[in-house]
Amino acid sequence: MGYIPEDAEWYLAELVMEITVHGGRCNVIHRNLTLINAHSPDEAYSRAIRVGQEGETRYKNPKDQLVEIRFRGISRLNVVYEPFEDGSELLFEEELSLTEFEIQRMIPAKRDLAVFTPPRPGEEHDPDYRSKAVMQEAVNLVKKVRPDE
Repeated sequence: MGYIPEDAEWYLAELVMEITVHGGRCNVIHRNLTLINAHSPDEAYSRAIRVGQEGETRYKNPKDQLVEIRFRGISRLNVVYEPFEDGSELLFEEELSLTEFEIQRMIPAKRDLAVFTPPRPGEEHDPDYRSKAVMQEAVNLVKKVRPDE
């Protein structure tokens, strides 16, 4: 077991969620990095399991296909060593003997970071795991804001 500080309160769990669209070509796997408040690794594990299970759901997509989201398990569970404040380190990964080329390949341009990548309007989803109800709410909201469209 790794070092766990006595005052550890936070853990990072990577939850594996499987999305299945009935009638779709393939499944989709999301690996969700989730913050867990716990006072021990065992408690963190139990809470991470509960959070994953609470994320399970079923709904219809815009094509009226059934979408199921299932919790498949925890792929990573790590303690957060520092208290939360601006600049706190949440997690680290170690790699040895990387070349300069390999290091540069790890660092994308700012525009290629996910936070700066806008969704593409009208993008075709395959498999389409968007919620029909949420999409309809978005359409209704746009109609309220821009009644001319």
